[in-house]
Amino acid sequence: MNTRFQTGSLRWSAVGLIASLLATGCQTARTAAFLRPEAPTYCAPEDAGEAGDAVRQTGHAVQAAPDDTPPPETPLGVVVPPEADSATPPALEPAFTTLAELEEYAAQHNPALRRMQHEAEAAWEKSRYVDKLPEPTVGSTFWLPPMNFEPDRQVAELQVMQMLPWLGRLKAEARRACLEALAAENAYQAERLRVVGEIRVNWFRLYVLGKQIETTEADQSLLESLVKTANARVAAGDAQPGDVLMAMLEMSSLEEQRLSYQQQAAATTSELNRLLGRDAALPIPFPASVESELPPWDHALLRQAAWESQPELNAARLRSAAARWGVEAAWLNRRPDLTLGAGWVFMDAPGAAMPGAGRDSLMLSVSTTLPIWKKKYSAMHAEADRQLMAAQAAEEEVAVRIDAALYDLWQQALASHKTVELYERSILPQARQTFEADQKSLVNNTVTFDRVIRDFRTLLNLELGYHRALGQQAAAVARIRQIVGADLAAPAAARSEPSP
Repeated sequence: MNTRFQTGSLRWSAVGLIASLLATGCQTARTAAFLRPEAPTYCAPEDAGEAGDAVRQTGHAVQAAPDDTPPPETPLGVVVPPEADSATPPALEPAFTTLAELEEYAAQHNPALRRMQHEAEAAWEKSRYVDKLPEPTVGSTFWLPPMNFEPDRQVAELQVMQMLPWLGRLKAEARRACLEALAAENAYQAERLRVVGEIRVNWFRLYVLGKQIETTEADQSLLESLVKTANARVAAGDAQPGDVLMAMLEMSSLEEQRLSYQQQAAATTSELNRLLGRDAALPIPFPASVESELPPWDHALLRQAAWESQPELNAARLRSAAARWGVEAAWLNRRPDLTLGAGWVFMDAPGAAMPGAGRDSLMLSVSTTLPIWKKKYSAMHAEADRQLMAAQAAEEEVAVRIDAALYDLWQQALASHKTVELYERSILPQARQTFEADQKSLVNNTVTFDRVIRDFRTLLNLELGYHRALGQQAAAVARIRQIVGADLAAPAAARSEPSP
């Protein structure tokens, strides 16, 4: 009686021991996640090597646009509204009046930004489990009929095993995953800058088209007065009917040009709505004005700012740092993995008179892998080395491309600024004076009507060229800010436009 009682107690103790081992193994990840803060602490700046500055600058908060007041932030700084997951556009669309409103709306509703936000958050979630131990395994074996020994019988066996990978490799994988998550977050920020840059460029293009339409309509009104003058001259016998036909032909040309500008404005509005994640047919008002001042920058200043702030370059640096940890992890694949096991063997000895017969047994086991295939591990290490070199080449490629783009855009901005100043100081005033003088001379029959029409066409083209140069300058500055990765100091005040 006592023997059976002791055997049963041992069995229940063994089951309790195995259950506690299982509970300990299963709770390891939960305990680690509870003790670890929101952002993984094992991805310290010193782990990133050359990407240390990028790690320090990135964090989890995305800077808002320069004129935006950001809403409460998610880990990536963007609040996704309830309707963002639905393909149906909102019932009430806001009426945009400023560029800042467009940028804020796009940050919340642009589908590409929402996709990259979720991808970055998924990368962060991966970094929180990649360093955890594998799940323990439980197995049981039953002998039917029992395996007979003399005088014992083996009835069943219960086993639990836990594999222990090389902990240094887990650490390397975890740091690589963290750096890849930071790279994904910087890629999201780079895409956000690209979307904002595209919105600004299309906004300035819409400004130019609006001014072109406005100028064309104003010139149509002016040309109507010339037609009346030509009709009066023909009635008085001072001009030929061909002058009226020339003026009517110019009127038709202006109408064709106005229709072309309206079509381009519709296409630009459609592109803006695409960037905003809205229906393409929704209207967007023409901007009233743009800045005509060029900030006091130079190429060296812009390049230095880009080295410090450009998320795309930071993402390339972080990928290089992650690739270095990939090399470390590949090297540590040569280290063996241990597997610890514990089992309980259920015994029985019916009718035995020998003391201790039928007593259950505790079984402990240790096993290890044998990394003997050197060629396989050498190939894994070589693969990681090649990936590191490719990541370093990609980082250099991004840096060279940013430098070249900044130089080109800065030269464009300088040229456009000088062109705008030339239009304001001399070209437009002289063209207006010439047209007004010839218009007065036409009344006195001292100039021909075709010369007045030619002056009118020249003035129209120059006015359109002025607004085009102004838009090109604003677009170049917007592209520069996009590539730099930060809104540098803007001019204190915008120069007023000359009256048309």
